[in-house]
Amino acid sequence: MNICNVHLDYLEAGADIISSASYQATIQGFMAKGFSREESESLLKRSVEIAREARDMYHKRCSESACDSIGDDRVLKHRPILVAASVGSYGAYLADGSEYSGNYGNAITLETLKDFHRRRVQLLVESGPDLIAFETIPNKIEAQAYAELLEEEDIKVPAWFSFNSKDGVNVVSGDSLLECASIAESCKRVVSVGINCTPPRFINELILAIKKVTTKPILVYPNSGEFYDADRKEWVQNTGVSDDDFVSYVNKWCEAGASLVGGCCRTTPYTIKGIYRVLSSRSPDVPLR
Repeated sequence: MNICNVHLDYLEAGADIISSASYQATIQGFMAKGFSREESESLLKRSVEIAREARDMYHKRCSESACDSIGDDRVLKHRPILVAASVGSYGAYLADGSEYSGNYGNAITLETLKDFHRRRVQLLVESGPDLIAFETIPNKIEAQAYAELLEEEDIKVPAWFSFNSKDGVNVVSGDSLLECASIAESCKRVVSVGINCTPPRFINELILAIKKVTTKPILVYPNSGEFYDADRKEWVQNTGVSDDDFVSYVNKWCEAGASLVGGCCRTTPYTIKGIYRVLSSRSPDVPLR
C-alpha cells in the first residue's frame, strides 16, 4: 500500500485533516542515507504534494458518487479537507526515542534547533499545505524555537503546536505544560494548541490544564496508550486500549474543551471511523485528524 492510499483510507474513515508523511523526514536524515541535498529537499516537498493529491482523489470519488454515503466502512461526503505539513521534533530525527523524553543534552541550544528546522519548514510551506503541524513537542526549548522560527521567517501558513506527556501533568521532559502552552498562546502564527501521542487516560486533565493559559482552540490526538520502547524500537502492545475504549473518551474530551479530535500512533482508520460517528452525533463542526 502506498502513502496516497493510506491518506485515502483516513479520508474515507471521516478525517477532515490529513498530515503529510514528513514527521520524521529531514534534509539531514535523507542526506545521511545517501540522497543529495536537492533530492532530500524534493522528498520533503513531495510528502505534502502526495497528501494534496489524495485530497483531490477523494473529492473526485465524492463527485462521482450518486450521493453522500456512509457504508462499507467508508465515508463518501464532499467536505472541506485540510492538509497539515507534519514537523516532528529534533528527537524524532535522532530516532533514539528522545521525542518521548525531551532529553537532547546540554549541547543543543535554541539557535541549534532553529537552524535544524529552518530549511525544512521553508520547504514544507513552499509545498502548499493548509496548516503546519508541529507535533510531539517534548520540551519548552523546542516550542520556543518553533515560535521564533515562525516569526523570523514570516510564515503565513497557520500552525498548531501539540505536546506530549507521560504523566498527565507536564510535557515528557518534565517542563511545565502551562509554560509550553503559553508559548503557543503568545505566538500569533499559532492557531491551535494541544496534545498528541499521549495515552488517552491523561487527555482530559491535560485539556483542563491547557485551558488555563490559552484562548485558542484545543486539539487532541492521543496514541493508543501503548508504550514505545526506544531500545527495542517497538511499541509494547499490552499497555494500550482497544479502538472502542479509545472512542469512548471522545465525548468527555469535547466536554472538557477539545475543539479538534483525532488519533496518533497505533490508532487506525477504524479509530477515526469511531470518532467520526461520535462527533457526527454531537455536532457537524468538530474536525477530525
